Amino acid sequence: MKRIQYDRYGGPEQLRLDEVPLAEPGRGQIRVRVMAASVNPMDWVIRSGRVRFMTGSRFPRGLGHDFAGRVDAVGPGVTRFKLGDEVFGATGLKPAGTFAEVLVTDASTAVIKPPGLSFEIAAALPIVSITAWTGLMDKARLRQGQSVFISGCLGGVGRAAVQLARSRGATVIGSCAAAARDEALALGLSEAIDYRSFTVEDVRKRFDVVFDTAGALSLNQCDALLKPGGKALHIVNRPATFLRGLVSSRHETVFGTPSEAGWAGIIAAALKGELAPKIGEIVPLTEAIPAIIRLETTGLPKGKVIIVPPA
Repeated sequence: MKRIQYDRYGGPEQLRLDEVPLAEPGRGQIRVRVMAASVNPMDWVIRSGRVRFMTGSRFPRGLGHDFAGRVDAVGPGVTRFKLGDEVFGATGLKPAGTFAEVLVTDASTAVIKPPGLSFEIAAALPIVSITAWTGLMDKARLRQGQSVFISGCLGGVGRAAVQLARSRGATVIGSCAAAARDEALALGLSEAIDYRSFTVEDVRKRFDVVFDTAGALSLNQCDALLKPGGKALHIVNRPATFLRGLVSSRHETVFGTPSEAGWAGIIAAALKGELAPKIGEIVPLTEAIPAIIRLETTGLPKGKVIIVPPA
């Protein structure tokens, strides 16, 4: 079977599409015939070696975490899935390898894909939606009527956070490029602020939750935006943020943590049309490496790049 992988940490030139042996699932694992996988910025962060202390030094390493497909083999001890089940999910940080024709993954990383979701939409949901859900629902305990500020509101996590916050009845203001203001307002924002001309004074002390999905706000800016008792959420793990979190409950770094309640909420919102990822491009596996490099180096297309089986 074909898989995109690399033999050492480094730049995009390390990527290649290789033929690799078809693996059998071990205890607690399933094998999935991948029908769609989506690209996230964390894919090239990991490939670069910037988080090698978490991902280790075992090679070759596959690329990709989000996936959707059909179960075609079940390992010992797995009772939640059977052959032919349609599933989607996200692998753990170390295993990766969803940019492939076939994936072996822990059964705990997958959930049943409802018929109402296409493989492409399902593959675009996991990482961004789980991260947004963990921040808003698990960390901030978002409630109806609260106010939320989201920086990078049209990025992958930002878009999911806007939609999930709106589905909870929150009022949402976000920052984005001025040229994208109409798109942000159409997503349900009450106000879309140009990130280039943004000043805290315009919206000081207005928010119960600040979700910095772009890593664009300083800790002091977050504090200035928050109401008393509010919480700032960060997905960019910076030393200053970590240290502030040790002494202040107002700041938390968010790592997407799947849970039964989270998956149920994400699936329900997606089926209602309240959570809809933007798909920018769909490419076959054989053409995926140039598309991944283009997204990494230019930021284009705007929206999720989805990788599907070769024609």
